[in-house]
Amino acid sequence: MHPKLFEIPFIHWPVPSYGLMMVIAFLVAVSLIRYLSRNITPNPQYITNASLYSLIAGVVGARLFYVIHHFDDFQGRLLSVFAIWNGGLELLGGVLLAIAVIGFYCRYHKLPVRRYLDILAIGLMLALAFGRIGCFLNGCCFGKPTNLPWAVRFPYRSDAYYSQIYPVPERNRPQPQLKLPEEFFGYYYEDGKRFYGLKPYKDLTQEQKYMVDKGPYRCLPVHPAQLYSSVNGAVLALILYLFWRRNQEAGDSKNRKKLFTKPGCTFSLMFILYGITRFFIEFIRDDNPFEFDGLTISQNIGIAMIVFGVLLMVIFEKMKPQQSK
Repeated sequence: MHPKLFEIPFIHWPVPSYGLMMVIAFLVAVSLIRYLSRNITPNPQYITNASLYSLIAGVVGARLFYVIHHFDDFQGRLLSVFAIWNGGLELLGGVLLAIAVIGFYCRYHKLPVRRYLDILAIGLMLALAFGRIGCFLNGCCFGKPTNLPWAVRFPYRSDAYYSQIYPVPERNRPQPQLKLPEEFFGYYYEDGKRFYGLKPYKDLTQEQKYMVDKGPYRCLPVHPAQLYSSVNGAVLALILYLFWRRNQEAGDSKNRKKLFTKPGCTFSLMFILYGITRFFIEFIRDDNPFEFDGLTISQNIGIAMIVFGVLLMVIFEKMKPQQSK
């Protein structure tokens, strides 16, 4: 776990791993989208502009989704809603708002919206593959305890560690998974304020440090759920690309008799595939609370995405193909 990868010399500005991977994900996705769109528009600047707007919308949407999801944590300190440098982004919210912004942008410039959205779907899944690596380095979106040989352990005071040492009623867990002695708790100061809770690592004795690093009180091994999601994004990007190529070949040969070859179908398939895979990945994650019908909010959104994707697929299949501008 490396929430801060390195510090910029002289100005001592820490570079967060999650933010850096988000930037890399954005650049990779834009490069791919520009390449795949070269036959749609003579002006690649449209793609760059749309991508920049989607980046801004993605950050806003991801933060908004997180704030809504954890609204109780912001009561009495609403200004902290804007402190995104302290963490707190949910990728799904960013993706949904980014899609909406790109849709409006294409409509405004009279661009072939569905053809752009098809390519955007491939880019989004590739961006997901890189973005989830940032989640792994940051320590968020962690998985459930497991004894699988590829399980990972997160450090003391990480999100996964906190989840294991406290009861989590929101996940129907009345007892902690890791029973920590009272000597690890106490008063400490942070940013000039006094708190009571799990002691900072620096305040532990050498014996206690050993026990949380290599002894009986180290973090339980968990599923690297973030890396599962990263692989999932890469696989979905490949599947969507092959599906998009199939549809392109059908369009070039004027053979639209094959099912689901119309513009927009690749975009629709993204909702279906991601909704399905996200639903099942949630079963091995251990961070999101159960909220509706014994499912996490992401699982409920995943079901909605599947239904939405199927409806879009049917609607787009009945529409006429779009022409390039």
